Amino acid sequence: MKQSFRYGMLVTAALVSSIALAPDVFAQDAAGKDWPTPAGSVNGQRYSTLNQINAQNAGKLQVAWTFSTGVLRGHEGQPLVVGDTMFLDTPFPNTVFALDLAHDGKILWKYEPKQDPNVIPVMCCDTVNRGVAYGDGKIFLHQADTTLVALDAKTGKVAWSVKTADSSKGATGTDAPLVVKDKVYVGVSGGEFGVRGWFAAYNVADGKEVWRGYSMGPDSDTLIVPGKTTDLGKAVAADSSVTSWQGDQWKIGGGATWGWKSYDPKTNLIFYGSGNPSTWNPSQRPGDNKYSMTIWARDADTGAVKWLYQMTPHDQWDYDGVNEMVLTDQKIDGQDRRLLVHFDRNGFGYTLDRDTGALLVAQKFDPAVNWATKIDLDPKSPTYGRPELDEKYAPGHNGQDVNSTNICPAALGSKDEQPSAFSPQTGLFYVPTNHVCMDYEPFRVSYTAGQPYVGATLAMYPPKGDTNMGNFIAWDATKGKIVWSDPEQFSAWGGALATAGDVVFYGTLEGYLKAVDAKTGKLLYKFKTPSGIIGNVMTYEHDGRQFVAVLSGVGGWAGIGLAAGLTDPHAGLGAVGGYAALNQYTSLGGALTVFALPQN
Repeated sequence: MKQSFRYGMLVTAALVSSIALAPDVFAQDAAGKDWPTPAGSVNGQRYSTLNQINAQNAGKLQVAWTFSTGVLRGHEGQPLVVGDTMFLDTPFPNTVFALDLAHDGKILWKYEPKQDPNVIPVMCCDTVNRGVAYGDGKIFLHQADTTLVALDAKTGKVAWSVKTADSSKGATGTDAPLVVKDKVYVGVSGGEFGVRGWFAAYNVADGKEVWRGYSMGPDSDTLIVPGKTTDLGKAVAADSSVTSWQGDQWKIGGGATWGWKSYDPKTNLIFYGSGNPSTWNPSQRPGDNKYSMTIWARDADTGAVKWLYQMTPHDQWDYDGVNEMVLTDQKIDGQDRRLLVHFDRNGFGYTLDRDTGALLVAQKFDPAVNWATKIDLDPKSPTYGRPELDEKYAPGHNGQDVNSTNICPAALGSKDEQPSAFSPQTGLFYVPTNHVCMDYEPFRVSYTAGQPYVGATLAMYPPKGDTNMGNFIAWDATKGKIVWSDPEQFSAWGGALATAGDVVFYGTLEGYLKAVDAKTGKLLYKFKTPSGIIGNVMTYEHDGRQFVAVLSGVGGWAGIGLAAGLTDPHAGLGAVGGYAALNQYTSLGGALTVFALPQN
């Protein structure tokens, strides 16, 4: 595929003086007038205290203004707003825009990185990027070619840049960075190319790497502290990761870290998840394959691991564990608890004590889930925290390559990276979900650096007897129960936003921005944007008005057929066939749509 791009950075000097940036924001609570970090706040809640738009007037929303990004592929991120300026980026080539909110979104500056288009073929599931981060007067971007760049927020000029990995060997940058105090945190994509996952901290001031913790390998690499790091309350033994792999397979073991990150200032812990082990063929990697598919709690200053929990040992289905880690304070059984809530690709919603890593709740958030019957929640049991498998849905059962059919969920999970939101007002989580099953046939594959290292053929389809491929649900994480559920024709792949107005927003693959009542799920408003939505809804206030904004641009794993022009139903790791009908409802695009109530 040939594409031409205009490279270099364009800075319009005449506009620089018009940028008005608010003081640096350390977003640890709910978002308010600004949206300064990818999830609005570092706790990952995607909740805003703004309430001008509420359940009574949301039906009156109108389009306030729009902006074309000029890029046609999957737009999987969200804008940031700091003061009078909005910042957003695009899929490859990862153009960054600064827009003047005081002048109808006028372009203040544009950064166009020079990247080798040869990185495109090693991007697993479309050329997505999940957004930029802000801190210390800088905008941080993790480019597809694994360059972490810091831009002056007022001018767009490069303050510093550093390479985090080697894209020629399959590593790519697709994640949204997170800024906490004087550090910026990033992970890596590339599990489908045998890249060994890592998570790293860099100095905000100069880009110097402070620490890096790998997903697997010896303790010196993972930064696990034997005897002190705990796994469900038990001290972790020395080199526990290495001993869970056969031979040196851990060196190409996957466990990528391209998902969302959260931070707790009280304990100074940063939380994230690691993805699937490599290869997808489980018979080639016997053992638990630690620590792929794991929730990590690391000291933000040193990277030392305080606790971890592997959700899907010896993953046989590509159930990446990289989805968001949402931090809340709620009561469970009448007791105040500091919680971490995670909706995993494997279809279970997990509630843990975020200080200790104790597992409190683990229940299915899609009733179709069948690969496991339950998670063992008995702390006294030798299998505490492990899934109880239904072996007929295990492709690598007894070390054999078996074609298993009707596995639910499919590899893209009951929820992929599309983030949930939490409302402290209702105490509920709002979760965009996939309602999709699969056939999964593994085959033997050899590793070559920079080449696909998958080893499985997939087919995807709705659960038997159903026609909808998604649901948008409200979830009680203290009980592990669905409170209400709104069906969607296709997967609900747009990230959610909850507000103090008791309105919840999300986007659909057909391109609808939807607003629903937070208490009942009743549809209050919908508008079809120019392309399918896989971006995440955010909100901000400017000149006394509340605005709601979302990027549309179909793509990502579910939309890869449209994004890349693929027609083989097995292409896109099975997604092309599963979502073949999507091209009847939307087409490629790259646009920002901003909504507000009518002015009096």
